[in-house]
Amino acid sequence: MMTRSPQGRPGRLARPSLAVAAAVALTAGAVAAAPDARTAEPSPKLSLIAATTSVTLDSWKDDPGVYLDLGTYLTSENGAFELKVTRKSYKDPVVATQVLRNGRKTTARALPAGLVKDFSGLPGFARISVTDAAGRTVLKRTEDFCPNNASGRIRPDAPANSTYPQSCPVNPFTLGSVWGVENGWASNTYAGYYAKPVQLAAGTYTATISVTKTYRDLFGIANKPQTVKVTVRERSWEEEQESAPAARSAAPRSAAGRQGHDRHAVQHGHEGHGQAPDAPAAPSGHTPSAPSGHTAASAHAAHGAPARPEAPAAPTTGAAPTFNIGHGPYPPAPPALPWALKKASLKRQALFAAEAGDRPGQTDGSRQAPAARPNAERPTGRATVPDVPKPDLRSLPAYGITVSDGYEDVPGKDYLAFSANVWNAGPAKLVVDGFRTPGKELMDAYQYFYDARGKQVGYTPTGTMEWDPRPGHEHWHFTDFASYRLLKADKKESVRSGKEAFCLANTDAVDYTVKNANWHPDNTDLSTACGQENSISVREVLDVGSGDTYTQDLPGQSFDITDLPNGTYYIQVLANPENRLKETDHTNNSALRKVVLGGKKGARTVQVPAHHLVDAN
Repeated sequence: MMTRSPQGRPGRLARPSLAVAAAVALTAGAVAAAPDARTAEPSPKLSLIAATTSVTLDSWKDDPGVYLDLGTYLTSENGAFELKVTRKSYKDPVVATQVLRNGRKTTARALPAGLVKDFSGLPGFARISVTDAAGRTVLKRTEDFCPNNASGRIRPDAPANSTYPQSCPVNPFTLGSVWGVENGWASNTYAGYYAKPVQLAAGTYTATISVTKTYRDLFGIANKPQTVKVTVRERSWEEEQESAPAARSAAPRSAAGRQGHDRHAVQHGHEGHGQAPDAPAAPSGHTPSAPSGHTAASAHAAHGAPARPEAPAAPTTGAAPTFNIGHGPYPPAPPALPWALKKASLKRQALFAAEAGDRPGQTDGSRQAPAARPNAERPTGRATVPDVPKPDLRSLPAYGITVSDGYEDVPGKDYLAFSANVWNAGPAKLVVDGFRTPGKELMDAYQYFYDARGKQVGYTPTGTMEWDPRPGHEHWHFTDFASYRLLKADKKESVRSGKEAFCLANTDAVDYTVKNANWHPDNTDLSTACGQENSISVREVLDVGSGDTYTQDLPGQSFDITDLPNGTYYIQVLANPENRLKETDHTNNSALRKVVLGGKKGARTVQVPAHHLVDAN
């Protein structure tokens, strides 16, 4: 069985306020110039601001710990704050460069070598100090900052939409990323996915948040710490459930009115969150998705209980809007639940899974993203493959590698489970439509080709699509998109192999620095990306710069290693194995990952050596 489990970290921005936004804009303008401002290109002026003077944070009895979402933001004025983060190969270190734009002129300034070590954000950016009611310091910590965090406008004349991607990728084999805070926008400094909960007893505290000296000096940020009053309250899911029916029955307003209020709370922040009546609201704008950002408040509003931000989820493979990892209900893949519920306990999952769904402004995987629309009818006329840009499918080395047993399905077996990603290096997106003849079980699949203006100029038949009725799937799979093989040490003989049909979706931001990379891909939500059982046609897309991750973690997907001798093997991920898809280069479709099997039957082990500089199993 093959399923997918979106993960991430929901959150919120409080309701917009133009008056406050104007005041925030004035504050944002008063930023100290960088030390080399007289000789450097004009650079964006960055400021740390607080959207509110007080917040209420929840500690849950069955999941103790407080996440320090304190409502502080980094603003950018006098231009966008943009960073390009790349590595030439897995043998090379990550390099970060600030991109400065002055009209049509673009210059680049390299950040200090070794400052940025991966693609998750700027390490040690924010310093947080918390004191209790008696003035005793109870916490000191630093947190990373992803400029692609939840963001919004701080003035009404700022661009209506942010150019930059939503969230920072964490796939260990990411090759390139772009981070940024749009001109006239603000990005939440809360580390979200990367944050760890802190232990704070119920009570009142004062938090002081500042930008660390390294980044103040590097980007010319004024040393103006922000102070936020914090109320920590302890809550219980069981108590919420017991009180919810009574609260609903006692509510004076109509059901329709209550639902409207709940939707408003979900879209614009959690009203009962301890925010002072005259406190500044968060910047207005969209609410991009996690892992390192925020989205609308959780599904609790639908239960009549105050909404709260969920705890960060377990690791996810990349950038928003959904960017999933995991395909199956058993370890190592997490439960197949949307991001908004991913961190919930099993009991909460059972209680609230049905509440997840579409809500305006959400892009975190807890909503259903609109599906790509296929052409109105199947192509006619002579099939042609014109001389126009085509996709370039490439494989990433396998990761998330672990040994598992056969569970209750196949007891007494040992399996090698792993995650695999095939991505599109461009310069053209992969577009495949499936068309169904009434009464037929399979759809006929066609690959489309487009000229530089986006006009369709050709097509070719490219196999079939099949309906997968298994729980966790229930969508149309494109056949022979990739295959997986376990090779012996000589890298030639395959001892185990498997092919899978795929529902194509843009789950991972692998390299957003390649030509024509789409920083805001569609077709990211697996619940809608690949059609329904009664669909007459579907469209599946793999956009430029994005990849599609599948986790092979169940018998029939993972490799049966029960009777294999110990020793060295290689997991091969092979894109487009039958060469049915037309692409620019077929020589880069394979990736290998070395593994070393050990142990004995029923207790097999696996060691996963580093892949050059990438030390992630």
